[in-house]
Amino acid sequence: MSAVLEANTGTAPPATSSPLMGFVRRLIREKPLGAAGGLIFVIFLFCGIFADVLAPHGMNDTNLHMRLESPSLEAPLGTDHLGRDVLSRVLIGAQLSMIVGFLAAGLATVISIVIGLVSGYFGGKVDMLIQRMVDAWMTFPDLVLLIVVVSIVGPGIPQIVIILGCLYGIAGSRIVRGAVVSVKENMYIHAAQSIGARTVYILWRHILPNIMPVVIVLFTTRIGAVILTEAGLSFLGLGVPPPAPTWGAMLSGTGRTYMYLGPWLALAPGLCLAIVVYAINVFGDALRDLLDPRMRGG
Repeated sequence: MSAVLEANTGTAPPATSSPLMGFVRRLIREKPLGAAGGLIFVIFLFCGIFADVLAPHGMNDTNLHMRLESPSLEAPLGTDHLGRDVLSRVLIGAQLSMIVGFLAAGLATVISIVIGLVSGYFGGKVDMLIQRMVDAWMTFPDLVLLIVVVSIVGPGIPQIVIILGCLYGIAGSRIVRGAVVSVKENMYIHAAQSIGARTVYILWRHILPNIMPVVIVLFTTRIGAVILTEAGLSFLGLGVPPPAPTWGAMLSGTGRTYMYLGPWLALAPGLCLAIVVYAINVFGDALRDLLDPRMRGG
């Protein structure tokens, strides 16, 4: 019938939109605040990826004739006590935050998936043993644990990524475990078990694809948490070592020392950190509401 109509009218049927575009339209329609957060997140990614191109000056280019210059056309975010362009340093800081955030959040998500799959699927004594170990891990205050470990292994991007990945990965395994426990009770899981399918096959082909909405939300929210934690470590002098201009180090160094002479030195990295972390969290909440079937009725 559609072919006859097409032949009579001479027009082709409208092309169906991709699932991704449909999801984006649904996000904008149902969660406008989450969509705004997602847009800010995309801008942050763009600035982080192309920071070297967007930065008007080198991150450590000094000009003592322009010390503590207020924001102007030549220096949109002003300069610091050494005449370094704050905008360039903020952009490079966004790049460092993106690298640490994505790597640590990715590692944390992988750890959460592995622990959550094993604990939730096998259950029984295996589940009890793993959960008691997770409970013991979570009894330690995060900040104290981070300070102790970083003080031992030393600051640096690889160390920070591994430490934050383990910290948030073990804690996030409970969320994945809960999703696995819910999915493994479905009939298709019992059917696969009854025909003798291997455990690895069931976990990979049946359970993992059905918990991906939870995994996506977990990964997204972990990015914001990692960025904020890394900024806290850099503020304490335990993050990415100098001369890398991380947002936390900018707040702790020139931002705190010259706060009254040049308030833009603290406002620029502080506002960037607050806006990016808030946007990521709002975007993650919107994804949770749209992807989790239990939240769609709310």
